[in-house]
Amino acid sequence: MKSFSYERAKTPAEAAAAAARIPGTRFIAGGTNLLDLMKLEIETPAHLVDVNGLALDKIETLPDGGLRVGALVRNTDLAANEQVRREYPLLSRALLAGASGQLRNKATTAGNLLQRTRCPYFYDTNMPCNKRAPGSGCSAIGGVSRQHAVIGGSDACIATHPSDMAVAMRALDATVETVQPNGAARKIPIAKFHRLPGASPHIETNLKPGELITAVTLPKPVGGTQLYYKVRDRASYAFALVSVALIQQKDGSGRVALGGVAHKPWRVESAERALPRGAKEVAKGLLAGAKPTHDNEFKVQLVERTLAAVLAYAKELRS
Repeated sequence: MKSFSYERAKTPAEAAAAAARIPGTRFIAGGTNLLDLMKLEIETPAHLVDVNGLALDKIETLPDGGLRVGALVRNTDLAANEQVRREYPLLSRALLAGASGQLRNKATTAGNLLQRTRCPYFYDTNMPCNKRAPGSGCSAIGGVSRQHAVIGGSDACIATHPSDMAVAMRALDATVETVQPNGAARKIPIAKFHRLPGASPHIETNLKPGELITAVTLPKPVGGTQLYYKVRDRASYAFALVSVALIQQKDGSGRVALGGVAHKPWRVESAERALPRGAKEVAKGLLAGAKPTHDNEFKVQLVERTLAAVLAYAKELRS
């Protein structure tokens, strides 16, 4: 691991200002992703700003009935929160589908949104990777790509986003709150938070340099049947081949977001109008324009089958 300097921030604005002041700064909270990347020298920050001392670990009900989740709320605490389990069960289910209990005890809400891909070529510093070394090439294109994206990719990158929580947040229409280095606050809809790779896959979010996530807010509960189903190569502690986040109302309408298929949580609102007509029509809209590789073309059919199973279970629960 390369040497780095370290400081503890006292306020969110101070943390953001420090990150903007010192080139190569990264924020650290749980460190469940960043420290691994530092050990492999994939991430080589010159300076770390520890944000654990900031008062960003509260879950609060908003005046409009929504929920404000502090950036430092641990995944375990968020999944177990009584209000989350009662009014946003999709989020609790998604959190419990990810990682081990030990990791959930350390991982934070903001860190979960910011975790980087688990593409094996990204982790192998002997292989070209545009996300790790811009301009070097994408080894997954033409390589082993079973886990990779079938939609939203580019000639520069076909990696997938690993988060389960982010998929649920996308279905719930969450908003990311931040503070910028100049102290100004900003709100970013979750739909606009993560970026598709395009020609610059190393730029993964629309955060500005030094910008710090302070909270994630959820609109007031929409009710309905809420399910999260994850298909993976082994029963636990594996990233999704395909995951489905579903919110469905009694009249059949609802929302669907997918994980494991794109560079960011994948939702196509226009496709959701087909929910009353079944999984095949919805999947057709969700994956319109899909460009799977030879290794992962099975994911296209897997999305439809997984969605069909989730819809059938949702119907059973309502009956």
